Amino acid sequence: MNKGSRWFRARAAVIFSAAVFFSLYVFAAAKQTFTGEVGDAMCGRQHMGGTAAECTRTCVGKGSKFALVVGDKTYTLDTTDKAALATLDKQAGKNATVTGTLDGDTITVSSVAAK
Repeated sequence: MNKGSRWFRARAAVIFSAAVFFSLYVFAAAKQTFTGEVGDAMCGRQHMGGTAAECTRTCVGKGSKFALVVGDKTYTLDTTDKAALATLDKQAGKNATVTGTLDGDTITVSSVAAK
């Protein structure tokens, strides 16, 4: 076997691997839609004081992030968008639909709608 063909196969393997990893990254970063109850990351479903809405607003006011409780899972919501934050505040303790990219237990929010 000559050196040129080995070099070609090695380059092709590297390019193929890069394409596979890029495809996996794009797939993982695809926007998804989640529907659940708006809460806060500190309390999740177990609110410590008042109604779910009151507790959520209090905790967020003290630095906790909004969260979305979907079944048994609590997702922290990451956004600086003022419209999304206003909708989350209005929907505190109520259901909302959040669209965004999931990374572990955090959703980077692209939109929020009342449910």
